[in-house]
Amino acid sequence: MIYSYYPGCTLKTKAKDLDMYARKSAEALGVTLEEIPEWQCCGGVYPQAKDEIATKLSSVRTLASAKSAGQDLVTVCSACHHVVKRVNDDMKNDEYIRTRVNNYLGLEEPYAGETNVIHYLELLRDVIGFDQLKKKVKNPFKGKKIAAYYGCLLLRPSGVMAMDNPENPTIMEDFIRAIGATPVVYPFRNECCGGYITMEDKNLAIKKSNQVLASAEGKGADLVITACPLCMYNLSKNGTKHSLPIYYFTELLAEALGVK
Repeated sequence: MIYSYYPGCTLKTKAKDLDMYARKSAEALGVTLEEIPEWQCCGGVYPQAKDEIATKLSSVRTLASAKSAGQDLVTVCSACHHVVKRVNDDMKNDEYIRTRVNNYLGLEEPYAGETNVIHYLELLRDVIGFDQLKKKVKNPFKGKKIAAYYGCLLLRPSGVMAMDNPENPTIMEDFIRAIGATPVVYPFRNECCGGYITMEDKNLAIKKSNQVLASAEGKGADLVITACPLCMYNLSKNGTKHSLPIYYFTELLAEALGVK
């Protein structure tokens, strides 16, 4: 199985573990991730203004590259996935945006949202299958209670992201079961950690991060996993009132598969 792969900027710097363990685990599962050549930053934040065309261009270049390769596009960073998938939806369904982007880029073949964008977790669930993943686990996390932290970017807006129920998701809990651990369901698992306000209002970001960790700790979690570098930063740096360790889900996957 071969997929185009978009790592994104942070996975080349502060979030190298998220990327490295994703690649190692994919290889162990028989999946080839071909990094998009000459990719650019996704933009970091999805532009809400309809006439904001320039900040969508780099995502469209990535999407068009995957289309040219005839492959689905895999992402792993929650923020990158959010931006790339929403831009793809714009190109598929918004003629105003599609026309202006294609006029600007001057691609040989205009892009109209043809690429299928999937998150790494969806690859595990829908392509490999959690039952098959479970069979490949060499080092199960028996006895561990793991809290999945979704954050706000992975699931919303639900009509576009279409990964899971935004209010009662199960994909990360099913992943936790597949690697042999017990999932901890807690109230703040899909609430914002304060990521985008940490520079403007650090006290509020601290409050929100600690709410998340207190919620997980209160339900008996031993550790927390996430797919978002910004969430990792915020929970680790601002959630200092609590001592729960925080990991990228790919690191636990790699350990379970015996490739860490």
